[in-house]
Amino acid sequence: MAESAQNKKEPRDEFFILGITSNGRQFRPSDWAERLCGVMSCFRPEGTTSRHSHLQFSPYVHPTVVNGVKSVVVNAKLRQIEPMAYHFVVAFANDNDLQMVEACLMPEPEPQPGKP
Repeated sequence: MAESAQNKKEPRDEFFILGITSNGRQFRPSDWAERLCGVMSCFRPEGTTSRHSHLQFSPYVHPTVVNGVKSVVVNAKLRQIEPMAYHFVVAFANDNDLQMVEACLMPEPEPQPGKP
């Protein structure tokens, strides 16, 4: 039981960088999230690197889609692990006038039988 409480994320454990500027315009280029996450892919927990780790995004900074908008999820643990990397990501969002929202990812609801 203590283990599940330890693994449970608090809402402020993560934040999203949305691919929308403060005035509502879509951010370009269209692959910005993958590029940013590719730069950050080397930041990962100890012991998780493998021969193919260069092909994976970091669990601390990874792309997603929020309400149809390309976004990046940033785990706040990055700030403790590598403050310069954390500040780089935040500065990227600020320099490009991107919206940042504190949140956590919720699992998709399971489909209920008989309902579309």
